[in-house]
Amino acid sequence: MVLTVIESKQFRDMVRVATHRMGKNKEYVNNLNVFPVPDGDTGTNMNLTMESGARAVSECQSTSVGELVEALAKGMLMGARGNSGVITSQLFRGMYKATVGKEALNAQELADAFSNGVATAYKAVMKPVEGTILTVARVAAEDGKNAANDSDDVEVVMKAIVEGAKRALKTTPDLLPVLKEVGVVDSGGQGLLFIYEGFLEGLLGENFSDVYTPDIDEMDQMMSATHEQSQSKLSTKDIKNGYCTEIMVDLTKDVPGKKPFNLEEFRKHLSTLGDSLLAVSDDTIAKVHVHTEHPGEVFTYGQQFGELGKIKIDNMRIQHETIVDEAAKEEEKVDFAVIAVCSGNGVRQLFESGGVNRIISGGQTMNPSTQDIIDTIKKSGASKAIILPNNGNIIMAAKQAAEVCDIPVGIVQTKTISQGLTAMLVFNPDASVEENVEAMNEEASMVVSGEVTRAIRDTNINNVEIHKDDFMGIIDGNIEIDKPDLIEATCAMIEKMLDEDSEIVTIIYGRDSNKKQAEQVQAKLEEDHDDLEFEIHDGGQPVYSFLVSVE
Repeated sequence: MVLTVIESKQFRDMVRVATHRMGKNKEYVNNLNVFPVPDGDTGTNMNLTMESGARAVSECQSTSVGELVEALAKGMLMGARGNSGVITSQLFRGMYKATVGKEALNAQELADAFSNGVATAYKAVMKPVEGTILTVARVAAEDGKNAANDSDDVEVVMKAIVEGAKRALKTTPDLLPVLKEVGVVDSGGQGLLFIYEGFLEGLLGENFSDVYTPDIDEMDQMMSATHEQSQSKLSTKDIKNGYCTEIMVDLTKDVPGKKPFNLEEFRKHLSTLGDSLLAVSDDTIAKVHVHTEHPGEVFTYGQQFGELGKIKIDNMRIQHETIVDEAAKEEEKVDFAVIAVCSGNGVRQLFESGGVNRIISGGQTMNPSTQDIIDTIKKSGASKAIILPNNGNIIMAAKQAAEVCDIPVGIVQTKTISQGLTAMLVFNPDASVEENVEAMNEEASMVVSGEVTRAIRDTNINNVEIHKDDFMGIIDGNIEIDKPDLIEATCAMIEKMLDEDSEIVTIIYGRDSNKKQAEQVQAKLEEDHDDLEFEIHDGGQPVYSFLVSVE
């Protein structure tokens, strides 16, 4: 039977199944990250972007497909995270513009919508690169257009779009050498294929459960967000369970008197020990967050099922005063908002001491959405604003936010924390947005940025042989060093960063390193470079053991 039009019911099903399919496969997409660093978040970003669009569709009461596509596009625009999420949102923005006023879509209109989406997405990217999500979208749309010339069946057109996306995805390693070098297809293109496959499945009447359980990484983000949001609404005296307690249990390890693990029973017992409970498991690891008065009881209980790994206890009564003070500060209005995206209390303090008056928590693995950035600008009450993304994967979302704000907003194109901190050295609150952006971009370009983190897999990039769990030195976005020892890797990276004009080396240590290790790096380098000046700061940042700048 030929299906000649897509009506509102079919379109809602397409969005629902596509969102579910993207969610179920986000970790697979994350793992396609070219660099073997623990920050692959393409799948997470595309999933969150789709979820934002799907939520807008579910809230829209219209029976017009054109209006549903508009709701999807606007929801995705506001929820877009990372470059992949922003580009995906632009694809659907183009589709919306091609479907205005349409009660239903026929085969030709469906193909035209995908083609217009591609045109819009290519325009949104300053320097389009083939072998990426753009290639997959373009070839898919071309195949859909060809199918619509021969058939009036929307299912035939949607199948052609999916097949085109599959074929294009296979070619991405041939178009982008770094993909071929590592042996993967483009992660954004793979994510888009999952979305398009979901559209087809929804159109064909395939149904999936909408029940979703967060994974271990998502739980970390949920913990952080829920913890701070709930505390800001309390008074200190109202905190019943004062210790924020987190444990990780390795369920594969044998321990004396080990008990069989059942997640439901595990959660049930932990709920008797406190509140704000979150507990997830992937069959090998169980992770727990709970607010309790007796952290030791949580540890003792967890030890019955395996070996305790990471544990953490925070006194929330002490933390609360700080959070309330920060929340109060956020309510203060400013004339010129200077907004930085960063993670880690120490890094946050460095930006604030440099003149930043608004912080968006985020960075690698936790890219803020367009809406997050817009909300921060609006809450500031400012008449003008500057944004320091401090991550290449956040710049597009920042630009998208700037476009829809009704005040002048400038984007300083900082791709690292070091560039952001350096840019703030020349910020002038009495100058215009344009003057500041020009001066800050120029200043940021003068610093050499280095990052040290662990490799999550074996690979070879730019003739650097990388081994899982080794420490990598990344200089201005390129992996240059791989060594099993943290201190050696950091020193070797900094040596490569130095030139005859280098004067100051700034080392910011993160959650997985400490001041003593930073001082060891300094001592080793001073043996050969007694003319260098060193600064060491506690950044508290995740992912990167050290953030380094050389000026």
